[in-house]
Amino acid sequence: MNNPSDALPEGIQVTAVRAFQDNYIWCLHNNATVVAVDPGDAAPLLAFCREHTLKLGAVLITHHHRDHTGGIAKLASVYPNLPVIGPAGGHIRGITKSVDEGDVVRLPTLGCELSVIEVPGHTLDHLAFFGHGVVFCGDTLFSAGCGRLFEGSAEQMHHSLNKLKRLPDNTLIYCTHEYTQSNIQFAMAVEPGNSALQDYADKVNVRRQQDKATLPTQMAREKAINPFLRTHCDEVCRSAEAHCGAPLANDTAVFAAIRRWKDEF
Repeated sequence: MNNPSDALPEGIQVTAVRAFQDNYIWCLHNNATVVAVDPGDAAPLLAFCREHTLKLGAVLITHHHRDHTGGIAKLASVYPNLPVIGPAGGHIRGITKSVDEGDVVRLPTLGCELSVIEVPGHTLDHLAFFGHGVVFCGDTLFSAGCGRLFEGSAEQMHHSLNKLKRLPDNTLIYCTHEYTQSNIQFAMAVEPGNSALQDYADKVNVRRQQDKATLPTQMAREKAINPFLRTHCDEVCRSAEAHCGAPLANDTAVFAAIRRWKDEF
């Protein structure tokens, strides 16, 4: 297997295809084949394939929510025998290959191999796919934020984020929603003294004014500005304790407190 910190092979690009209000379908492709991550809507992905004369070679699914899986049936009807790779359990219609923690997804048409990381919290079945210096993490980690706890516990999500946090600092993070501006507003409420966060806010505002994506982000940046990766930092802890009006025993308790705060923000 390739070293997971290696760069993508020459000629491979990652392109965002917009879907719904704020979803991105990430397309890993060369000049012939595309592998799509979380196609909640088939139409924009099929349009991308037609526009660039690409064949859809496989689909990766991070979790079961409809805005990540809704396009599977249509795509499989257009591309018979389409490999659809995602969580085990049989609960996602259209999955042709189930994968678990430590499995390797081989994409021979692109010369890529991605390791599977289980990251429960947003949902219990959530996966991330990591390799070649990139990670496709669905709704687990966002720029300046993290996913809501729809099924998992705060302990599970904090553990999952810590797993992602251990990836190399230069890892490019491809999450599936354009939530960065609103996440930054909350992050600044939690850690107003963070100058790196303020600098990032200014850059993000410019990009959004130009209708440009703020993604991918980078792990080193997220470790510097994302409060959900900074529960060990004094200002984040103090803000969490002030908000909930009680001392917090450990980093997981801080995480749980700021996740609840974000839900109400």
